[in-house]
Amino acid sequence: MDPDEDWSSALAQLPSFFTPQAPPVAMGEMGLDHFHLPKDPILAGRHILAQEEAFARQLDFAYQLDCPIVVHSRDSFDDCVRMIDASGINWQRVVFHCFTGTAEQVMKLNERGGRASFTGIITYKKGQSVLAALVAQGIERLMLETDCPYLSPEPHRKQRNEPAFIPLIAAVAAEALGVSAQELMERTSENAETFFGLSR
Repeated sequence: MDPDEDWSSALAQLPSFFTPQAPPVAMGEMGLDHFHLPKDPILAGRHILAQEEAFARQLDFAYQLDCPIVVHSRDSFDDCVRMIDASGINWQRVVFHCFTGTAEQVMKLNERGGRASFTGIITYKKGQSVLAALVAQGIERLMLETDCPYLSPEPHRKQRNEPAFIPLIAAVAAEALGVSAQELMERTSENAETFFGLSR
């Protein structure tokens, strides 16, 4: 997302930490961020190319290990989808975390087998389009997160976020989906455990 001068050598060290027999639970965040770019168009272009090179190498490594990936996508949805498509990664192992896109975009993920994870943004008055994306995805693939320390849900907005606030996000999601908060929390926990290959 924001590769520095040493990103290539740092990434080259990753294979020494994992093997196909002992893979990571997941890799990420990885992806593209076109929101925080230099104002100079030439520098911005170079920055985008560096991001894409780093993302491509991370995707290749995740493909080799066949592990889930957590994608950061900001103002770069189509480019992220294009690169994941080209990588050969199984879309069932892809989650776009802290999703801020549209219902149409989340359907593009779901059609491929991927999913989105949602934060406290769905509790904001200006977060209704993100809540609509959550409803479009449905409960079958739904996961919730904090993006701690950011994006605390109402009524704790602008405070430091923490896992204890997840039930506030779940309550809004449950109401929007027409299910009980208890059912939603159970289903989203199961979804996360399945996605990451965890067990209780």
